[in-house]
Amino acid sequence: MSSILLYAQKNQNFSLSSPDDKIHISVVSDEGLKWSVRHENLQILAPSTIAIKLAGGEVLGAGKITSSKPQNINRKIEALNYKKEIVEDVYHQLTLNFKGSYGVIFRAYNDGVAYRFFTNKKDSLTIENEVAEFNFQEDYKVYIPYVNNEFENGEYDMYQISFENTYDYVHLSEVVKDTAAFAPILVELVDGVKAAITEADLESYPGMFLERGEKDSSLKGDFAHYPLEEVQGGHNNLQSFVSKRASYIAKTEGSRNFPWRVLIISEEDKELLNNDMVYRLASPSRIKDVAWIKPGKVAWDWWNDWNISNVDFRAGINTKTYKHYIDFASENNIENILLDEGWAESEDIMKVVPDINLQEIIDYAEEMNVGVWLWGGWLPLDRKTDEALSTYSKMGVKGFKVDFMDRDDQKMVNFYYKIAKKAAEYNLMIDFHGAYKPTGLQRTYPNVMNFEGVQGLEHVKWSNPDFPKYDSTIPFIRMLAGPIDYTPGAMRNANKKNFRDIRSKPMSQGTRAHQLALYVLYEAPFNMLADSPTSYMEEPESTKFIASVPTTFDQTLALDGEVSKYAAIARLKEDTWYVGVITDWDARELTIDLSFLPDGNYEAVIFKDGINADRDGTDYVREVLKVNSGMELQTKMASGGGWAARIYPVK
Repeated sequence: MSSILLYAQKNQNFSLSSPDDKIHISVVSDEGLKWSVRHENLQILAPSTIAIKLAGGEVLGAGKITSSKPQNINRKIEALNYKKEIVEDVYHQLTLNFKGSYGVIFRAYNDGVAYRFFTNKKDSLTIENEVAEFNFQEDYKVYIPYVNNEFENGEYDMYQISFENTYDYVHLSEVVKDTAAFAPILVELVDGVKAAITEADLESYPGMFLERGEKDSSLKGDFAHYPLEEVQGGHNNLQSFVSKRASYIAKTEGSRNFPWRVLIISEEDKELLNNDMVYRLASPSRIKDVAWIKPGKVAWDWWNDWNISNVDFRAGINTKTYKHYIDFASENNIENILLDEGWAESEDIMKVVPDINLQEIIDYAEEMNVGVWLWGGWLPLDRKTDEALSTYSKMGVKGFKVDFMDRDDQKMVNFYYKIAKKAAEYNLMIDFHGAYKPTGLQRTYPNVMNFEGVQGLEHVKWSNPDFPKYDSTIPFIRMLAGPIDYTPGAMRNANKKNFRDIRSKPMSQGTRAHQLALYVLYEAPFNMLADSPTSYMEEPESTKFIASVPTTFDQTLALDGEVSKYAAIARLKEDTWYVGVITDWDARELTIDLSFLPDGNYEAVIFKDGINADRDGTDYVREVLKVNSGMELQTKMASGGGWAARIYPVK
C-alpha cells in the first residue's frame, strides 16, 4: 500500500498517490494553491494554480490550511442505464480545510485525478471568476475542438455555441488565442500516455471552457459570465441569445460543493474507450423509484425527412405518417418513435398542429407496445414546464427531446437540472439535444438518457468532410464525458469519392458495416434509427441487427484503438456479447481475440465490409460462425469501414 499523504505543515506541502502508486499529486500552498501531477516518471502537469475569486476580494485557495484529512476509499457503484452494471470506485482522497470555512478535495484514481472546492459559509456567494490552470511540461500536441459560434458578426458572444466541432490536432503553442475550446480535450504526451481535461458534477455553475494559457505549453479554464439580458431569436424563434452578461460568473449558496476539475490519464489509447471517471464523480441518483425509466431505441423522423415510399398517403408531419412509424417500430422490436420538430407550433408547445391527432397516435402506439417521445425547443418548454410535462405525461408520452439550449452558463445549467427534476416528477425521460457535453447529470437524474454535444450524423447534410476520422476520434474524447446523441443508422452509404451532402435523402460517409458498428461502439441509452422505415424495410438484415443491439450493458471491454484512426469495443448484455469496430478512411485489418468469452460454444452473427465496399459503401457480407474463447477473428475493413458482431451461446 502506497503512502497516501506526506506533508510538512510549515511549508504547507502535501502529496497524494493513486491506489496503484503510479499517479502522484503534489499540492503546495505558498502565496496561493498549486497542484502538479506525475505519472510514474512522467510529469503530466507542472505546478498549476487553482482558485475561486469571490466578490469582495476573498480568494479561495489563497488562505491558510488549518487541517488535512486523508482517506482510502474502495467501493462499488451499482450503475443504472450505463455501459456496465458495476463501477469500481477506488481512490485515495485528501481534504484540505482552510481558514475561512472552505476547502479543497483532491482524489487520485488509477486512471486519473480530480479536485473540487467546497464552501461552508452562511451567506450566499458571488463568484467573480475561477482560476483553473493546466500547465504542461512540454509543448505537447493536443486534440482540441474550438467553439463554433455561428454569429461571427459579434452580435452575440462566443459562449453561445452548440458544442459541436471537429478536432484540431496542434501543438499547445499553436492553440488559437482569443478564443475558447470546449471539453473534453486530449493532450498527447510521450510513450503513448495521454491526458484528457474535462469536468464533472456541474450544478448551479457555468461549464468550463479552455483557452490558451500564459505559457506556450499551458491551457486554462474559461467561464461564461452570468446572463443579464437575452434576446429571443434564432431557429424558428426558439432560441435565447445573451446580449449582456454580468461581471460575475455565478451567484450561489454559501454551503456547497463546486464542480470537479478532472484529468483522465491513459497509458494506451484503448483505455480511453472504457473510462468511468465522470460517472464516478457525479452526484448519486436523486430519483427513488426508477422502475419506469426504460432505455431503448427510437425510430426517428427528421434526418430522413419523413421520406416514406409505397404508401397511399402523403408522408409528412401527420397522424398517418406516425402510425406508419409505429407499425415499423412494432414489427422490428424498436421500443419508441419520436415526433421531432413540427408536431406543435414553434413557440407554443401546447398548441398541436391540425394535421396531428396526438392522443390517437399515443393510443395506437400503446396498443402496439411502442412508446412516443416528443421534441421541444427549450424556450417554449421553459415557459410552460409544468403545464407541458403534466399534460403530455397524462396523455401517455414517455419522454421529451429538448433542443436548442446551446449554452452552459449558470442560468442554462440550472435549466438542465430543473427539467431533469421536473420530468422525473411526471415519470418522463429526457434527451438533451442541442446540449453541452455531459458532466454526470445522467447519474444524478437517470431519467436523462442522452446529451448531444457532438457533430452527429445530421451534419452529413451540411458539414464535416471526414466523418470516418471524426467517428474514430470521439470515442476516445467526447465519449469520456458520457452518452452521445449521435443518431447513427444510415442505409445509404458512400465512399469518399461518391459522397454528397443531400438534405432530403442523406447518406453517410463510410460503409454499411461502419454504421452498424456504431450501435455497439457509441454509448447512448436512447439510440435513434436515423433513416426512414422504407429504407430499413428494404434492408431487413441490417435492421434486424440494429434492433438486436441493446442500449445499456452489463460489461464493457476496450479491445483496441488509436485516437482518430480506429476503435474496437466489446459489450455484454446478459449472456450475449456485441462487438463494434470502425476505421477511418484507411483500410485496416485487426485481430479480435475472443478470450473474453466464457468457456462454451458460441455462434457469431457477423457483418463485415464486402469485397467492393471501397467503391460501394452499401456492400456488406453477413456470415454466421461457430466460435469459442480460444479463437481469434480477423477483421478486414475497407476505407471508412467497420465490423460488427453479435455473439451468443449455443448448446
